[in-house]
Amino acid sequence: MFMHCNMRKPEKILLWTLMAAVFVLGQAWPNVKLSSQPTGSGLKSDCAANLMRISLDEALAVGNQLEVEAINGSRLIMVTPSLAAQCGYSMESDPWGNTRIYTSLLGCYVDNKDDMSFTVGLRLKIFHHSPADVASHDVSQTCSYTRWAPREILCDRNYMEVSTYMTKRPQAEAKSQEKDDSQINAIPDGSNEERGIWKLTFFTPEPVSMVLTEAEQAGYSAMTTPTRLVVRSPYSTAETYSEDVAGVPMEVLKVSVYQKSPHGINIVNLAAACPTGGVLFTENLISWHLPRRVTPLLDGKVKTVEMHMGINGQRLDKAQMAARGYSLTTTDFHVVVEIPIGSPDGYYKSHAPDFQYHITYTVEPMLEMLWRADNTQDDTRYKILFPVTTPPMPRPPYTEDRTVLEERYFTAYVGTFLHDVQLKNITFPNGVFTIEESSARGFFIQQHVLSNGTSVYSIQVAFDSEAVLKYNPEPLTTTYSLPAVFGFVILPEETPFAYEMDLEVSLQDVVLPTLSGTCDPDYFHITVKYGSQGNTFQTLVGARDLTPELANAYQFQENSTHFTIQVPYAAEDAIFEVITTESIRSRLDMLLWDSKNNWVLGDLYLACYFPLATTRCYSNGTISALAVKVSSVPNLNPSWLTLKDPSCTPVSSNDRFAHFSFSADSCGTTRTFFSNYMLYENEIGLYYTREKVLPRTSPIDPEYRQTISCYYVVNDTQTIAFTAKPRRYEPKAEIGSGLMAVQMRLATDSSYRQFYEAEDYPVEKYLRQPLYFEVELESTDSHLELILENCWANLQEDGTSLPSWDIIINGCENPDDGYTTAFHPVEMDARVSVPSHAKHFSMKMFTFLEEQKVLKHEMYVHCNVVVCDKTSPAEGICRGQCAKNPTGIKTSAHQGMKRAQSTPTHQKQISSG
Repeated sequence: MFMHCNMRKPEKILLWTLMAAVFVLGQAWPNVKLSSQPTGSGLKSDCAANLMRISLDEALAVGNQLEVEAINGSRLIMVTPSLAAQCGYSMESDPWGNTRIYTSLLGCYVDNKDDMSFTVGLRLKIFHHSPADVASHDVSQTCSYTRWAPREILCDRNYMEVSTYMTKRPQAEAKSQEKDDSQINAIPDGSNEERGIWKLTFFTPEPVSMVLTEAEQAGYSAMTTPTRLVVRSPYSTAETYSEDVAGVPMEVLKVSVYQKSPHGINIVNLAAACPTGGVLFTENLISWHLPRRVTPLLDGKVKTVEMHMGINGQRLDKAQMAARGYSLTTTDFHVVVEIPIGSPDGYYKSHAPDFQYHITYTVEPMLEMLWRADNTQDDTRYKILFPVTTPPMPRPPYTEDRTVLEERYFTAYVGTFLHDVQLKNITFPNGVFTIEESSARGFFIQQHVLSNGTSVYSIQVAFDSEAVLKYNPEPLTTTYSLPAVFGFVILPEETPFAYEMDLEVSLQDVVLPTLSGTCDPDYFHITVKYGSQGNTFQTLVGARDLTPELANAYQFQENSTHFTIQVPYAAEDAIFEVITTESIRSRLDMLLWDSKNNWVLGDLYLACYFPLATTRCYSNGTISALAVKVSSVPNLNPSWLTLKDPSCTPVSSNDRFAHFSFSADSCGTTRTFFSNYMLYENEIGLYYTREKVLPRTSPIDPEYRQTISCYYVVNDTQTIAFTAKPRRYEPKAEIGSGLMAVQMRLATDSSYRQFYEAEDYPVEKYLRQPLYFEVELESTDSHLELILENCWANLQEDGTSLPSWDIIINGCENPDDGYTTAFHPVEMDARVSVPSHAKHFSMKMFTFLEEQKVLKHEMYVHCNVVVCDKTSPAEGICRGQCAKNPTGIKTSAHQGMKRAQSTPTHQKQISSG
């Protein structure tokens, strides 16, 4: 079954439509100056049998508008699309301006010399950038053609033409015809003096008659030359009709021409039939089928005398056809022309239906046949110029990935495209960029033109570019992907289409972060060195995230390559593993964590021994011991621990420590004598009685046991003078007095682990920078508690000097202070065995002003403290820190007032400067 290719429809003749618009514009341009130029480079004229051909290459026409005028003596006639079809002119142009103009030698405005020599003159006006910028080229070509057949039929792109010899009748016959039919064939206007065409009758197949003027107004042309009668018709007029001949659709014209002569009317019957289809396409071949017997043109049997194939109106010989791969064959019903798709005589064109890249191939074959009728021996020359365009053929672009991993660049080629495709922009994940913008961002894009005229585009983008997406499918592997959408346009129509490319590679190029650590007597010192991905991980210290608050507490410091922290060995995030008499083994666990993928990037388990005296033996027979919760008994509550005597419980405890204080002769302590010393031993553990069952740890936890040992020398001999005198009265208890040591120190930070020494003073601080104070009672008596009563600051070591400013009033913060004093809890640890013996508070650095001037750059802090007996009923300040609202005198830094309270006997005043 044939695939019909309707190449003859008027809407397909794009160039003439374009020219019509140019002509209208040309008529509206006044004062146009024409520069007449001879035929030059890019313009060529030649003869092609019964046609004259002009070739205009893209060097002249590309990007410009073309106007054609016929030269008729001294007159110029604008060749419009309708006039072209009526007068035998046609034009074929590709999208890049390569143009061919054909003129029938029997056309209008041709200087005809006895139907043997024909001169055609055309003026080509090429409009450049403006209406006034016009180049004019006059083309004149004389063609000689004498091989006229009795009947010639020409099928061009936009018209059908048929011509025949005009016969001369014998004179006797003419006289007889004049006598018999003088009234029937008389010209209606009575003018029989000139020979000419009176009327035409078209058969559609119903007869439709028109006088010559009416036929010309309808777009037809009928004329006589010195020896021939010519009729020309555009395609698809009302007086032509379609007929299927051997499966090929054809446009048919049948007309009777009434020609007036001095002897009457001659009637000439003419017919033309031109194919409008009959083309089959395969992937690589065009097959054009023409009926071997064109029945609308034949009355009887005929014999094919000649058959020729050509391209662009020019015949090809057998050698030329073989070189191009063309073939011309016949079957029982058809003449078949075969042309390989891609032949150099045609051209490719890009298209984008549904925004997908397609191409078409266009070629203009010619078929010329000469057949002879058996009954009359008259020849008919049948010539067809038939442009063929393939249906759009999908040509999806391809991507050739030439990425070299070691170079860390994506490199790819995208193609192939015809030369009418232009890359406009590329869409990357970070935006849409033109070629120039892409180059400015470091994306190297280049066009490569291949030897066959097609082109490919190459793109090169670094792995580290902002346009490249990165993710880690595995901890050590990085996957780089480059999605890109290429935006193309097809010229000259500016038709857009897009092509999507996605490149992806994976590299084991991840350098993981590393952890290292050391210990000193008080701290774990941890260093975390960043890997190739920087600080993009989470850090777990123990079981907690390293939040900004926790990092500040652990003295976090960072630069571009690593960060460090200092963690006290007794910090909450550390784990106690083993305790001995003089030391404790503490462990710090750290984890670097990718929370997005749940990957462990690095870990550190650092365990060190830190000095810690868990047992203290006093000469007065008092023993103090510190019990520590260790990791081997994770569910232990230190408050459950007792000595061997279960009634001897800790004097204080928290979730990690339990502090015991007892006499050597109590709580189940055993005594063992050796030669020169005596050993006192007890044990801390979980003991159970029938009266009270203490909570147990997990069944899988081991039992907790910690031995307490104290050694006393027994073989030391000392001589003591002793005299006795009689006692005058019985002894009785009296209230006595003594000295208790209290010290105030300034800590380096809020951890209260390190303190400034005497040689560090004066300590320099900036305004509003926090100062951390500790006031501590040096005593082993757990029944005592230290209370801060009043604290103030002045400029002298003498606590009574002015001006001064209250910091703590009656155990509470000064309510008039804009930067309120803060109290901090005291936790039991290796340094503080009795938390009630110490108080921690902080204040922000300030200075004394007088008339906006600093009085002095040094400051002293003084405190009154009270030591309370926790076993006695609490009274006054001993009821607790800030037990009541302050009632003392409120002072002002500007007024410089001195406090008025006196120091009672149970108070102690201490100072720090």
